[in-house]
Amino acid sequence: MKTIYKFLLSVTMAIAFLLISSTTVSAQVKKATSAEIAEGKALITKSDCLACHKVDAKLVGPSYMDVAKKYIASEANYTLLSQKVVKGGSGVWGPIPMSAHSSLKPEEAKKMIKYILSIK
Repeated sequence: MKTIYKFLLSVTMAIAFLLISSTTVSAQVKKATSAEIAEGKALITKSDCLACHKVDAKLVGPSYMDVAKKYIASEANYTLLSQKVVKGGSGVWGPIPMSAHSSLKPEEAKKMIKYILSIK
């Protein structure tokens, strides 16, 4: 009887953990609108991003597909990554730093990130 109780308790706890985890993750996900994605793609096309990044292959920096695999589409990640685009960054994808793009407005960088994180 004690073994059955332990088993049922462990199963109940596992189910509770999965429910809590999935609720937390789904609450964080924030899909971009099709208009935001299109604007982001257009901004990237007009920028110098494609000198170092490709959609599906690593150049100097990671591919957009690799970035989209690493980061879920959430407001927190849109903000984090758009700040890296504007201010520059290093160390996440290797030793080569990404130069700052300080002429970009934060809201433009965020649209670009929304496009990138929409790629699957």
